[in-house]
Amino acid sequence: MTIVSKEAQDGPELLLEPAPNHFEPSKIYQEALMEAGIPYTQFDVKNVDAEYERLTKLGVEFSVKPSTMGTTKYAVFNDTCGNNIEITEEL
Repeated sequence: MTIVSKEAQDGPELLLEPAPNHFEPSKIYQEALMEAGIPYTQFDVKNVDAEYERLTKLGVEFSVKPSTMGTTKYAVFNDTCGNNIEITEEL
């Protein structure tokens, strides 16, 4: 399955693999990342605070609210499929 943004139909397209359900090593890897609190992937955004507010209003629950580490601002949410996803902004 692939998904695209409603606002950018010709923009980036994400491929959602069903691997954890059909490939045991992938499931073990995914569960280990989740247990350790490590994001499965990250997306760069222009403004973490704005994306945090936008996604929160859409019902996304963040496990890490916008935080700063060095020259990076980041936040982490659960994608409801067993993955932590990080959004990041270079300051």
